[in-house]
Amino acid sequence: MVKKASTGALILLVALSMVLHGTGVFGAESGAGTAADPVVTKSYVDELFASLSDAPQSGSFQVVEVSAGVKLIGGAGTELILRGGKATAIDNGIDGISDLTAGKDLKTGNAVSFNHLLLVPKDDGRGLYCETRSWVMVKGTYTIM
Repeated sequence: MVKKASTGALILLVALSMVLHGTGVFGAESGAGTAADPVVTKSYVDELFASLSDAPQSGSFQVVEVSAGVKLIGGAGTELILRGGKATAIDNGIDGISDLTAGKDLKTGNAVSFNHLLLVPKDDGRGLYCETRSWVMVKGTYTIM
């Protein structure tokens, strides 16, 4: 009887060992250091962050001073914020500029409110007409006309 119990316990122990080993509990196949879970060194991470901080910040706003009677035409996806002066919207003849702050579409001649985020959806001639000397924060491509 003792022999049967010890044989059963041995079989159970071997089966349990195989199950735990197969799921990676013992670490042999846990994935650390493999292609699924590569080891990353501190120097690699430091180098990666250094290369990211040296990258040009094209996603930043720049302040553009626009003279009175001049147009600022934005490219596709350009964001505009009027910070000073007086400006009106310029549309493409069909659709206007998206005023994301107010949630409306600005057509040609509509006054642009200070500190409202505007979006030029397509590169089709939309932008701002500055009636007075104005300061516009611009993120994206633009042309002064």
